[in-house]
Amino acid sequence: VQLVESGGGSVQAGGSLRLSCTAIGITYSTHCMGWSRQAPGNEREGVAVASTGGIATFYADSVKDRFTLTLDPSKNTLYMDMNSLQPDDAAVYYCAATRCTDGGAWLKAPNLSPFPLYWGQGTQVTVS
Repeated sequence: VQLVESGGGSVQAGGSLRLSCTAIGITYSTHCMGWSRQAPGNEREGVAVASTGGIATFYADSVKDRFTLTLDPSKNTLYMDMNSLQPDDAAVYYCAATRCTDGGAWLKAPNLSPFPLYWGQGTQVTVS
């Protein structure tokens, strides 16, 4: 299983970026997919989750109304559009996937799953 990420970079405050995560070896139809982030000195926190099949989406309060998840079933790819970026959004962003029945619960504890949990390599987002 691989989660291949792209799209990180540097942006000025107020700017936008799009992250992408392509899953290989698993599909969105059987797994929740989402993004977490980790800034230096901080614990990894859940940012956004798309439930199995992309039926529902869940967002951390800190990014609600600024970040949007989009799923492309034909590419088995999850996108996260990040708007109005602020310095507090700077972090390494990780795509993750796991079987789950409650995407909202997984969002709150992204490191926990009773099923195999897969991570991407991480992509840096810098906001100045």
